[in-house]
Amino acid sequence: MIAVRDVHKHFGGFRAVDGATLEIRDGSITGLIGPNGAGKSTLFNVIAGVLKPTSGTVTMDGEDITGLPPHELFHKGLLRTFQIAHEFSSMTVRENLMMVPSGQTGETLWNTWFHRRRIAEEERALLKKADEVLEFLTIDHLKDEKAGNLSGGQKKLLELGRTMMVDAKVVFLDEVGAGVNRTLLNTIGDAIVRLNKERGYTFCLIEHDMDFIARLCDPVIVMAEGKVLAQGSADHIMENEQVIEAYLGTGLKNKPGADATA
Repeated sequence: MIAVRDVHKHFGGFRAVDGATLEIRDGSITGLIGPNGAGKSTLFNVIAGVLKPTSGTVTMDGEDITGLPPHELFHKGLLRTFQIAHEFSSMTVRENLMMVPSGQTGETLWNTWFHRRRIAEEERALLKKADEVLEFLTIDHLKDEKAGNLSGGQKKLLELGRTMMVDAKVVFLDEVGAGVNRTLLNTIGDAIVRLNKERGYTFCLIEHDMDFIARLCDPVIVMAEGKVLAQGSADHIMENEQVIEAYLGTGLKNKPGADATA
């Protein structure tokens, strides 16, 4: 579905992404891991149109999407969430979802005067869909809560819900587990798996929680110093000596009880 070919992103003399090549298969949940500064979020931003690459190409279903702005990619079904949730804090959870679809009739002043019936019909349909999304995510009890009052994990679920309002094809999730307690992280994981299996969503996610990665992701891609270091199943990655030295050496390799000579 997504093919990244020899992508570079330089900031002056700093090569944040340095010749990355990878593929995200249609229908997969792909994990992207690596140490801080490996270039993961920068690569996400290049794919999602937030940043233009210095060189290289990104294609989606064979179409060159290199450098297309986020709003154009949004209409193609490619969405990206952020490590820090970007909710509209003064609006309710339900309202946050209802405003996601673009091209709503009520967006223009002319239509608010002359197409009130159409606007009312659209709002009823959006309300119904928003409630279905909230029920799917098991946060329907929060539908009338101000989004700014939600916990970190609930805000991550709300961001996931936004992707459901437009039936996304591929969703890039940046550190979905950051600041989220284990119970809510499991709920988020369950929702991702269900969206993948029941609705055909393709996911690529950056995450540092290797247990979460191992539960959800196949394949797992490892980045280091702007390059793709390794790719494979979670078990294969965690046994890869090159990965252990470059990334997991300060994490998995030195976990309490781990073999110090591994």
